[in-house]
Amino acid sequence: MSSNVDINNRPDYDAVIEDIADYVLTFQVASETALDTARNCLMDTLGCGLLALNFPECTKHLGPIVKGTIVPNGARVPGTSFKLDPVKAAWDIGCIIRWLDYNDTWLAAEWGHPSDNLGGILAVADYLSQVRLAKGEQPLVMREVLDAMIMAHEIQGVIALENSFNRVGLCHVLLVRVASAAVVTKMMGGNKEQIMAAISQAWVDGSALRTYRHAPNAGSRKSWAAGDATSRAVRLADISMRGEMGIPSVLTAPQWGFYEVLFFKNNKDQTIKNKNKRQLSFSQGYGCYVMENILFKVSFPAEFHAQTAAEASITLHAQVKDRLADIDKIVIRTHQSAIRIISKEGSLANAADRDHCLQYMIAVPLVFGSLTADNYEDSFHNAHPIIDELRDKMQVIEDKRFTAEYLEADKRSIANAIQVFFNDGSSTEEVVVEYPVGHRRRREEGIPLLELKFKDNLAERFSNKHCQTIFTLCKDQAKLEATSVNRFMDLFVIS
Repeated sequence: MSSNVDINNRPDYDAVIEDIADYVLTFQVASETALDTARNCLMDTLGCGLLALNFPECTKHLGPIVKGTIVPNGARVPGTSFKLDPVKAAWDIGCIIRWLDYNDTWLAAEWGHPSDNLGGILAVADYLSQVRLAKGEQPLVMREVLDAMIMAHEIQGVIALENSFNRVGLCHVLLVRVASAAVVTKMMGGNKEQIMAAISQAWVDGSALRTYRHAPNAGSRKSWAAGDATSRAVRLADISMRGEMGIPSVLTAPQWGFYEVLFFKNNKDQTIKNKNKRQLSFSQGYGCYVMENILFKVSFPAEFHAQTAAEASITLHAQVKDRLADIDKIVIRTHQSAIRIISKEGSLANAADRDHCLQYMIAVPLVFGSLTADNYEDSFHNAHPIIDELRDKMQVIEDKRFTAEYLEADKRSIANAIQVFFNDGSSTEEVVVEYPVGHRRRREEGIPLLELKFKDNLAERFSNKHCQTIFTLCKDQAKLEATSVNRFMDLFVIS
């Protein structure tokens, strides 16, 4: 037999794919902590989307591809009047959720925002519920949405624990596509073969470059990329439910597989585990761990590696606000991931560039005592040259302990420390914040603030009475879980 002939024995599905399918088909969520956190995550995620509707650069993307299109039983986009097919609805919901970089975060070897998956989950749940009602059947209930959220969080987050996609230039939205494909195919009634087919298709789409997240190309695509990923997952789920075949060894296939083409080939980074085994590394199985330990952005619409830096800056505001012209230097101790992802010098081209700049997110609260989404806009930045003057005086230093504890499973800190030095030789104290208010270690402090954030965001779109109706329902775990998805979505429609 010629050595140049491919052996065409169709393989079994890669173990990574089969494990995900088994998880979504068989796992029963029993953790009260995970369910309670998912409820808070649902509130926070929808609130972030409502706030984003204030920004025309976001809303220009929303609505049907063809203006005036009417979709029977269309999925609703919260805070709008749109009723769309579930693929475009997933895009829109995912877009508004992520636009302001204000929804939840997961930090490990890879980082990301697992609530991005809600775009696909909510669009499919609303569409399926309305179709069922039209047939005289029972709609889905919100407990099923919370279960799907927990599973999507877990898939994305557990893969991220040991596997750094950013180290090889790939974007974390790949994991949104994989997680959303798994859970929405299950929601559609998919069997194991159909779920594995959809997951495999999501891995085939794996070449999501991070170029648009980094200098000098940082731009607004990072605000809609996750919406695009969760929408793509819904499309892949749909074609898999129609009987489209999967790609069983999409990860492990020699020469043509994901590992060979994208993840390991020519990669010299020794931090990627199991490189020689050419497979993803897993330190634990799937359960409820990620949702239970998710990080919330409670106080600032800012990239998460800078959350503690912004908090430290606000603490220092009173000491420096009247001495800005006398500042000699600002020394920042931080962790390696913050340096690699968001430490920037030079001009910042747009709002998306600024909300991923550590120095900018320190300078604004030092000067003004707060940090809001409006602070990234051109009009604000251009009106306050002091921001860039302070950026030029900043020195960013890696603290090895901060870097180590960022990755330690029992800590997962996101530490930053800031000290301001003046021309006369005096200085402020160094302010160190190791855990942001959205961390599990600060849940008791953080949840009331998260609820206040949700109330404020509701008020951007609804009357006081309607806000209270939504908030009261979302506060009641049992009542929320029993509410039909279509009735829940009714509450967020703008006529």
